[in-house]
Amino acid sequence: MNKQTEILILGSRGMLGQDLAKIMADFNLTLWDKQELDITNQNEVETKIGALRPQLIINCAAYTAVDDCEINKDLALKLNNEAVGYLALAANKLGAILVHISTDYVFNGQNVKGYVEDSQEFGPINFYGESKLLGEKTLRIIANKYYLLRTSWLYGPRGNNFVETMLKLGREGKEIKVVNDQFGKPTYTVDFAKQVLYILSNNLPFGIYHITNETKTGGISWFDFAKKIFELAKKEINVWPCSSQEFIRQAKRPVHSVLINTKLPPLRNWQEALREYLELRTKEINY
Repeated sequence: MNKQTEILILGSRGMLGQDLAKIMADFNLTLWDKQELDITNQNEVETKIGALRPQLIINCAAYTAVDDCEINKDLALKLNNEAVGYLALAANKLGAILVHISTDYVFNGQNVKGYVEDSQEFGPINFYGESKLLGEKTLRIIANKYYLLRTSWLYGPRGNNFVETMLKLGREGKEIKVVNDQFGKPTYTVDFAKQVLYILSNNLPFGIYHITNETKTGGISWFDFAKKIFELAKKEINVWPCSSQEFIRQAKRPVHSVLINTKLPPLRNWQEALREYLELRTKEINY
């Protein structure tokens, strides 16, 4: 990949899409969101992408509202599975590379040690995970040239995420209870975007990659994450641990969903990434 490569980013107004566009600003980018392309419409995908003729398609578009996926299953399947097939077919016709983003939720959540890239311990426990796993299978069956990038617990400066939810609850002075029996790895969208650029710039082999910030002890709990958010934000907020049984939601969450990276240079520690995010956020607010 070079600076003249024609790149299409889908889901460009989303949290990850915006940071990818920022990190890859020196390239020849086309930025489309649902206003420009309905990826669930096969004819529209073939026509518009065929006319644009990108050499690289990065698909950040997805239905990521985990609880809503339990209710809107048809929409989840259209966005997270069927649309992936349409994009893969369009990419094949052009000889283009397709980059697709997936999730830790495709795994069963039972492996305490975590999951490497070629792990076959699938068995998602919610419909979001099911729809994303189907999308992975569709990608691998259809796409000729693809990168399948799994990540977890994403947060960034341009979207709704766990960090912003915690800070909002802190401002409202509400009692905050966070589960301490679900474990994973937080990922800063800026770091994720830089790792995508590394993969593409170095023409790494096609296949599956795991991209998360690193934790010293495998994974951390959502409670650990919340405590560190307020510590680094210098906010004296009481956060109480609770079990998943005390915090019932529409969709179940996996207990252990740690993604293990064995193929890429490791990203920085999750605490360093979180500190930078909070510092940049504070500067923007003060400005």
